[in-house]
Amino acid sequence: MTDDDQILRKRLRFRSWHRGTREMDLILGRFADANLAAMDRGQLDRYGRLLENSDPDIYNWLVGQGAPPNLIGEDLWRLLTASFHRSRKP
Repeated sequence: MTDDDQILRKRLRFRSWHRGTREMDLILGRFADANLAAMDRGQLDRYGRLLENSDPDIYNWLVGQGAPPNLIGEDLWRLLTASFHRSRKP
């Protein structure tokens, strides 16, 4: 793990927790806390591209109202949706 990767992880964690809507802060912030450390550089870059999208778009994709952009990658999307659906169970 390089210093650049660690810096990127810190930036992504900050961006995940400071989205603009509290709901997305909780969804993406918790996901980041649980998963960023295990991500490789490609996944980190794709997660960064996901964070460039608006909160309403990301939320709609998570609840199945539209498909996320292909550039996010199926592996990362599966991880995020699994985390989201686990957090919604009572």
